[in-house]
Amino acid sequence: MRTRRLKSSSGPVPSQGHRPQLNKADLTGHKPVLLHEAIEQLAIKSDDIVVDATLGGAGHAVAIAAKLGQKGKLIGIDADKNAIERAKKALEHFHTLEIHLIHENFRNLQNILHKLGLPTQAGISTITKALFDLGWSGYQLEEGRGFSFLKDEPLLMTYADSPDESALTAAKIVNEWGEESIADVIFGWGEERYARRIARKIIERREKKPFETSKELAELIKEAVPSKYRHGRIHPATRTFQALRIAVNDELGALKAGLNAAWSHLAPNGRIAVISFHSVEDREVKRTFADWEKQGAGKRINRSPITPTTSEVAENPRSRSAKLRVIEKG
Repeated sequence: MRTRRLKSSSGPVPSQGHRPQLNKADLTGHKPVLLHEAIEQLAIKSDDIVVDATLGGAGHAVAIAAKLGQKGKLIGIDADKNAIERAKKALEHFHTLEIHLIHENFRNLQNILHKLGLPTQAGISTITKALFDLGWSGYQLEEGRGFSFLKDEPLLMTYADSPDESALTAAKIVNEWGEESIADVIFGWGEERYARRIARKIIERREKKPFETSKELAELIKEAVPSKYRHGRIHPATRTFQALRIAVNDELGALKAGLNAAWSHLAPNGRIAVISFHSVEDREVKRTFADWEKQGAGKRINRSPITPTTSEVAENPRSRSAKLRVIEKG
C-alpha cells in the first residue's frame, strides 16, 4: 500500500468563505458526476473523517476537502497510481487539512483503515462518511490500457499499473476462455442481448488470429451484431467492454468487500453514498442498502435513486446513466 500523506501545520485554516472556488472540472480537467448532490447528501461536517474510495479525477475529493476543517480528515483511495498524482495536485491548496492518498483497491479498505491509526470505537477504527463513485474518469481512456473501443490499444482493461503474465486481462478472456463462459460474462455483467452471438464470433475470429487490441475486438463486435444495432444510441461494443472490464477487475467482488468494510467502520449516524453507472452495480448497492435497513442497522436516505438533472446530462452526456444512493447508519 502506497500512502501519500499531505499535511501542513503552518498557516491558519482557511475559512469556508476562502476555500478554493469549486466547479465541475475544478483543478482536474474532469467532470465529476452528481457532484453537488453527493456532497449535499453526505452532509459533511468540518470534523468528519471522510473516505473517497475512488479518487478518479479528484473532483469529488476537492469538494469534500472544501467542507472539512482542521479536525477533519480525508482518505482518498484509487487503484490507479495516476489518480493519486492527480489528487495530490488538485488538493495541494488544502495545506492545513490532514489528507491521506492511498494507492490501493478499495476492496482492501479494511486493511487501509486499520493501518491509518484512526480514532476507534470498541477497538474498530471509525470513519463518518464514505463516497464510492463507481464510474471511471475520462483520463483512463487516455492511459492506453484498452478501455476505449475507439482506439487501437493493448487489450488489457486492468487498473493494475504493470500486470504480470499471470494477471487476468481482457485479451486472456477473449483468447482463452470457452464460448459459454465468454457469453455468460457479456450477458451477465454487460446485459448484452447479443452476448451469445458475439461470443460465437469471438471464437471464430480467434481461431484465425488471437485478439491483441481493443479496436480489433470492437470491430468484431460491430460485425457480429445486427445492422440496426450498429447505429443505436450507444456504440455496439459498449456493453461487452463494460462486462470485460468488470470481469478483469472483479469489480462486483470489490464493491461488496468495500461497502461491507465501510459499513463495519462507519460511526453511528455516518453516511455512505454510492454513484453507480449501470444496473448491475446499482442492483448490488440497492440490495445491500435494503438488507442493512431490514436488519435495523440503518436507514436509506433516498428510496429512489437521485439522478442527474437535464442540464448536467446536456453538459456531460456520460452522466446520463448515473444513480446516487445514500444510507445512514443507525
